[in-house]
Amino acid sequence: MADPAPDSSAVRTALWRALHVEVDASPHLIEDEIGLAIAAPDPGWRDRPDMHPTGTAPYRAAIVARTRMVEDLVVDEGIGQYVLLGAGLDTFVQRHAELGGRVEVFEIDQPGPQAWKRDRLDALGLGVPPWLHLVPVDFETDADWWRSLVDAGFDPSAPAVVSSSGVSMYITRDATATTLRRLAGLAAGSVVAMTFMLPFDLVDAGQRAGLEAAARGAEASGTPWISYFTPDEMLTLARDAGFDRVRCVPTEELTDRYLAGRTDGLRAAEGEGVLLAWR
Repeated sequence: MADPAPDSSAVRTALWRALHVEVDASPHLIEDEIGLAIAAPDPGWRDRPDMHPTGTAPYRAAIVARTRMVEDLVVDEGIGQYVLLGAGLDTFVQRHAELGGRVEVFEIDQPGPQAWKRDRLDALGLGVPPWLHLVPVDFETDADWWRSLVDAGFDPSAPAVVSSSGVSMYITRDATATTLRRLAGLAAGSVVAMTFMLPFDLVDAGQRAGLEAAARGAEASGTPWISYFTPDEMLTLARDAGFDRVRCVPTEELTDRYLAGRTDGLRAAEGEGVLLAWR
């Protein structure tokens, strides 16, 4: 039996990154068409309602902006370990071959989808370079993802950038708190970036309908959103976990940092925040 493909949200993220390159004006925040090749969607994927070039523009802008922010941390801070919790179809390694030898990348994901991704990388002739470590973890039966990470070669005594993007809305609040407590044990100099979904009543009414539709779609696909956080709640979780320096990055800051001055008016949609927590 073939390994199960990544879930719909991981595929959608990869396709939105590709659509950013195809339909949005330059400069592009990231140049990622490799994820499209890995996903290998049906030929008519651009005609899907969730790929409408105008209607989905704010959502793909938010996706690529948060990706760019985290990747800037890895590149600019000079930290030698990068961990992705729930990596999906991320292509950082394939897009940053120049970092091989300086950064060790650890992708943690469910065993089946990760094996599927490995097969796709092999089929495309990309393979898995020595600095990319695929760490399969069955989160439903194996809670010790940290042990699996260390066994894969992660050095807990050295700083790391840890990204958890598009994960917290799918797991319980307790699970998010547990994850933050574990990450608070990272070496000094580490930084954690974790996205979180805002309660809908904190989102502008003009964008709320789109988020509610996305939530219904997630539930229909079997991956419902179950956890929402205000920025203050997320900051409290991080402080209670043991982080001393924390802040939340609102959508407006991502837009100002990465999308200001564009001639196409591209702006990131509201709905998600990003927690940054330093060790």
